[in-house]
Amino acid sequence: MKLVTDMKQGVLLVRIEGEFDMHGADEFRRQVDDALDASGVRNILLNLENVSFIDSSGLGVILGRYKRISIAGGQMMAAHVQPQVVRILELSGLFRIIGLCDTETEALSRF
Repeated sequence: MKLVTDMKQGVLLVRIEGEFDMHGADEFRRQVDDALDASGVRNILLNLENVSFIDSSGLGVILGRYKRISIAGGQMMAAHVQPQVVRILELSGLFRIIGLCDTETEALSRF
């Protein structure tokens, strides 16, 4: 899994590529937590355009980061989610707490 973080309009943008599984979960947690600590932002946008698979470890670290930002009044959105990943996120119930948008631009406008 490849992970890139960036700041855009006061939102932490996290672009993930590859399979988001137990092998990448710790790296995701570390990089996102470091970026949150350094920037102080409360909102996260996940770009999942290049994610082909996500397992329970990936879901768990997403939920953990959601809990962290929601305590501070923040929100989390996901954009460019592939159909196979949409299905996993729907089954997990994450879409009840995380917004889904077609594009990064749409998601950024909803924060």
